[in-house]
Amino acid sequence: MPELSKRGTDQAIGRSRGGLSTKIHAICDALGNPVEIDITPGQDADINRADQMLENIDPDAFLADRAYDADRLIDRLTERGITPVIPPKRNRTMQRETDFALYRERNLVERFFNKLKQFRAIATRYDKLKSTFLAAVQFASIIILLN
Repeated sequence: MPELSKRGTDQAIGRSRGGLSTKIHAICDALGNPVEIDITPGQDADINRADQMLENIDPDAFLADRAYDADRLIDRLTERGITPVIPPKRNRTMQRETDFALYRERNLVERFFNKLKQFRAIATRYDKLKSTFLAAVQFASIIILLN
């Protein structure tokens, strides 16, 4: 259950193994520049935000890690004509083919997160409010984009 502020609104702070945390979700283009950014509480699954974040964009391929390997997401991507480049989970009964040459480009997203974590206010989340922290993440992303 998300931690709620005094006014009862979700502030994207949740419990995980290390205590209270927030997850930053980002979709980057082929150059590693951020296109869509959102935040959720730390205990939420990564795949929960994928559909909402993909609504406003139309990529040729969707590169993601094993956390996004779910039939409903892959079917939705295929319906939209987006190539899913997601390695199958090890416990999947029907293993899917994955283009690992293209999957190697996912490091651009990891590089973006490394640049984002260089901003101290982002790495430690000084902001209590979800809107303020999201604005700080977006501002840091603009700085990264301009450099």
